Amino acid sequence: MTRKIIPVLMSGGAGTRLWPLSRAARPKQFHRLGGEHTLIQDTALRLTGEAFSAPVVICAESQADLARAQLAEVGLTPAAIITEPAPRNTAPASAAVAAYGAQIDPDALMVLLHADNLVADVAALHAAIEAGRAAAEAGEIVLLGLKPTGPSTAYGYIQATGQGAVRKVASFVEKPDLATAERFVADPDYSWNGGMFLFKAGVFVEQTRRLAPEVARAAEAAVAGARRTGDVIALSPAFLEAPSIAIDVAVMEKTDRASVVEADIGWADVGNWSALWELSPKSPSGDALEGEVVAVDTRNCLARTDGPVVVLAGVEDIVVVVENGVVLVTRRDAPTAVRAGVEALKAKGRSDLL
Repeated sequence: MTRKIIPVLMSGGAGTRLWPLSRAARPKQFHRLGGEHTLIQDTALRLTGEAFSAPVVICAESQADLARAQLAEVGLTPAAIITEPAPRNTAPASAAVAAYGAQIDPDALMVLLHADNLVADVAALHAAIEAGRAAAEAGEIVLLGLKPTGPSTAYGYIQATGQGAVRKVASFVEKPDLATAERFVADPDYSWNGGMFLFKAGVFVEQTRRLAPEVARAAEAAVAGARRTGDVIALSPAFLEAPSIAIDVAVMEKTDRASVVEADIGWADVGNWSALWELSPKSPSGDALEGEVVAVDTRNCLARTDGPVVVLAGVEDIVVVVENGVVLVTRRDAPTAVRAGVEALKAKGRSDLL
């Protein structure tokens, strides 16, 4: 009998660059961004079927009820909701999930996906996961290498070596300059690193113990001392002893078990307002508008409001967002400016707006 794969929804991101829509109490994965479902609902739904068991969610303690309720809206019941006492980046979160899985079965197959991405071709996603299954069962940590749609400098890249559907990872390259990204896109050995992993729980635990022992100790202690209430597994404060470090830096760049399978799945990271504009339906003048917005003599703007009327006149390439009593105005070509604005609010003591 084919072993079912445990889907893990990594839901710890804050989505700062989509503020003020994305806030600490309700980050972007819990919003509908142009589709019928929220991002976390879509992520969970695309990991259903005969190959998959019930999903596991890892998120902030304050979001457990919200995650459960949103999955219930689409008819899904999580096997567990693992909650972090505070975010510690993707390596501790992944190590905790793997430790949880290894308690059930060290040979359990787990697929980790971020809960705030879009995937256009679900059948291709399933095919990529199946293509990587045998390698994962043999002890490899398999990444889904996303087929680039252009020379993006916003993503990391994976270089593959060898032949076949599953290839060994030769190197990781973080956010290259444009000339390097153009070269990578033209080379079939390179793919985007979207942080999607397939592995046996026990293998990931063992590799983390070997390559990132501080992460492993904290994560495993947090799982061992977790408080369990219903479907919620609240990691103990031992989790906070883990360094805040990404899974690539802690494990993947060091392990000899890294493999990659190409995944041409129509992936998109809705990471900022410019990206959302790219993905949104637009008017003939290139405007993406939601809510009561009036646009006159405008081009390539994004505007959305949850109530007050917004009037755009004689402007182009700007973003206007009215959300829960806050107004954001920024240039569409300056996605990092929003994060700077969030930091400025923190400095002014207005974390209540975040």
